[in-house]
Amino acid sequence: MHAIVGDRVRIHGRTVGAAERVGEVIEVRGSEESPLLVVRYDDGHETILSPGGDCEILHAG
Repeated sequence: MHAIVGDRVRIHGRTVGAAERVGEVIEVRGSEESPLLVVRYDDGHETILSPGGDCEILHAG
């Protein structure tokens, strides 16, 4: 899963009724095989994310 700074991520809720989270990639760490994304969600919260099956990368246009 390849992402660059400026891309958006959408994390799908893992359980019924769980809200999706959407944010912007502000830094990419780690390696190509094992990326870690620093994400700033739309609510202002920042986190380090290891993208998985519930993560969708929305590439910047």
